[in-house]
Amino acid sequence: MITSKQRAMLRSMANTIDTILYIGKDGIGSGTIKSADDALEARELIKGCVQQECPLTSREALNQLSEALHAEQVQCIGRRFVLYRQSRENPRIVLP
Repeated sequence: MITSKQRAMLRSMANTIDTILYIGKDGIGSGTIKSADDALEARELIKGCVQQECPLTSREALNQLSEALHAEQVQCIGRRFVLYRQSRENPRIVLP
């Protein structure tokens, strides 16, 4: 579990990264979970976006992904969300 201070730091870092995970009309499938898992392992902090035709809200998508990936929910604004999980093999982000 991350603290509010750590969450604030991760939110500020997320401002500069590009959206790399898009959830479309098919919702969250095994392919989406696999690509998100790979991205989290490589980057630790990822930004996602729920497309307009998606049956899920961004909060629902964030809840499902964070549970499936054992990741921390950092932020959810509009259709965008941010996830964080420390890399198992090569941790890059050092939280205070």
